Order: sequence, then C-alpha cells, then structure tokens
Amino acid sequence: MDVLEEQSKRTGDGKRPPIIMGGVEVGPGERRVINLPLANLSTHTSMAMPVQVIHGRRDGPKLFVCAAMHGDEINGVEIIRRLLNLSSLRRLRGTLFAVPIVNVMGFVTQSRYLPDRRDLNRSFPGSVRGSLAGRLARLFLDEVVSKATHGIDLHTGAIHRDNFPQIRGNLDDPETDRLARAFGVPAIINTGFRHGSLREAAAKENIPVIVYEAGEALRFDESCIRAGLNGVTNVMRNLNMLSTSRSPPNSPQLVIGSTTWVRAPQSGLARKTTALGRQVRAGDTLGIIGDPFGENEVEIKAPADGIVIGRSNLPVVNEGDALFHIACHEGKQVVARSLDAFEPEAEYEKGLTSELADEPQIV
Repeated sequence: MDVLEEQSKRTGDGKRPPIIMGGVEVGPGERRVINLPLANLSTHTSMAMPVQVIHGRRDGPKLFVCAAMHGDEINGVEIIRRLLNLSSLRRLRGTLFAVPIVNVMGFVTQSRYLPDRRDLNRSFPGSVRGSLAGRLARLFLDEVVSKATHGIDLHTGAIHRDNFPQIRGNLDDPETDRLARAFGVPAIINTGFRHGSLREAAAKENIPVIVYEAGEALRFDESCIRAGLNGVTNVMRNLNMLSTSRSPPNSPQLVIGSTTWVRAPQSGLARKTTALGRQVRAGDTLGIIGDPFGENEVEIKAPADGIVIGRSNLPVVNEGDALFHIACHEGKQVVARSLDAFEPEAEYEKGLTSELADEPQIV
C-alpha cells in the first residue's frame, strides 16, 4: 500500500473532494496511476496515456507536469521520474498530475509526430471526432489540463538540435511571469501563443503554463535534467505545494523579448566554434563553413548581441539551414552575471541530494 494511501486510511478523507480522472476516483492522501485509453494500434494492441495523480490531503494548487508532447523529446520523462521519487511529495499540498509521456505513439516510434504525421502541439484544443492528433489533444485537455490550476510542459530541442535551458511563456500574464521566474534558469523568453499549442488552449481556460526547453531530442542530458528537476520543485515551492525550507533561486535572470536564427550562408561542412550559453556580440564568428577540400570557406557571423540558446549539432549543412539560435538582449554585464550564476549541478547537490542519494548520474 502506498504511504499516502495508508495515511489517508488513518486520518480519513479530510475536507478535500476527490479527483476523478478517466472515471477513476482519487481521494485525499491517495496516489494512483491512471491509464487514459487511446486509439488501439492497427494490430488490435491497446494503447493508453499513463498519468500519476498525487492528491494531497491538504488544499493547494493543482499542477500538471507533462513531457514527451513530441514523442522524441525525452529529457522531461526522466525529470518526471525523478520528481515522483522525491520523499517530500508525501507532504504535498494540493494535487500533482504527472504525465511523463503524452504522445505515447510518437514515443514508441521515437518520432516527434503521431502516426498521422501531425504535430500534437499544433493540434489543440482538438476534437473527439477529429484526427488522431486532435483526439489525443482533446483527451489531454479534458482529462488533465482542465483539472489543473497551473502547468509545466517539458520539451527539448528538435532532432539534431540542442537547447540551452530556458523558459518560454507569456510574461504579460502575471501568474505565468511568476512561474517563469520561480523556475530559476537564467533565460526567460517572453513569447506569444502559437496557434494550436497547449499553451494557447490552456490560456483560454485561464490556466497559466510555462514551457521548459533544454537539451536535444532522443538524448538524455544530465545537466538539463537536473536543472529541470530543480525548476519544477522551485515552482512547487513557490506555489506552496512543497516545503519552502530551501532558499528560492536568487541569481539574475534575462527576460528576452526577441530571438533570431542564424542560417547557413552556403552549403558545406560547418565547424562550429561557439557553444550553447555563450555570450556573443554582433559580428562575432560563430563557426566556419567550407567544402571537403577546405576551399570556399565562409565565416558564420552573429547578427546581434545576445546569448546562444539553441544550436544545430549536424556538421553537414545546406544553404539556409538554421544553425544558431540567438536570444537578443541588451546589457552585456547582466548577461554575464546571469550565465555565471547558473549552476544546476550545485543547486541539485544542495537541494535534492538527500532525497535522491542513490540516483546515479547519467553520463
């Protein structure tokens, strides 16, 4: 029997009403995995989206944390696995909806998309009579998002693209701004809503959602995972869902209003010389593109001051390929202080070691 269930039986249901998801009732103090049925495979194999619901005995916010909205973005799956192993969740205030794999079919096939080749994060709010992607979007919105008060959506860069840890959200909304700053990574991008995105659909229901972007598709990145777990627990403490014994992050943060992609000026082999998170100035050389003979070489130049928040990892490039994602920001000293203060390893060791003492580091 789960510890929360045992506590619930000893203390009674308390004053909180139960959560009902997929026809399953989860009472105060209970912790359950609920499998939300999806369309069967063509082989008649059943498919389901697994959701772990932790319904605290005390009142508080209802937070959903989800990952693998794009099936090949797996860092968030590991973040949620570690989150669910934290002993502090036994004293949770409010409710946590943990959804490690939203796009189950894409995850199984290691694909960003669903079998109908649609992007789930462009298919919201969806419809029960729509496409496969639309039906999955509608299910997730109705069964998970609509029951929450806040949300964190965990992403990575696309295949062969790496993202520096960053938060994206509509900072014009005060509650979204609060979540973004509480997360504790140095780069916060103020961005509007993409049509058909989860954030857009949630905003229409007055549910603030932030997106954490870090790492590369189909790859685990320990530093990004640790920064993400720190960020999620920082948000939960800020919402008073967990104990606030830890000091909140106080490192300076960059609020970024615009970004730009630097594209390959010609085809060839790219030798990139600028790492993720590096501060650059307009005109700096980011790398060099040349042919296999070492001829016809051209430098890749930064078009503006900023920091590198995204980068292609492929050396073989075609003219026009997106190579570097630059977050434009004025104030070079602020940039330097923010990046220097970002130490996900130190924060992880300081705040979570006691709860994850046996957790091996992924290398």
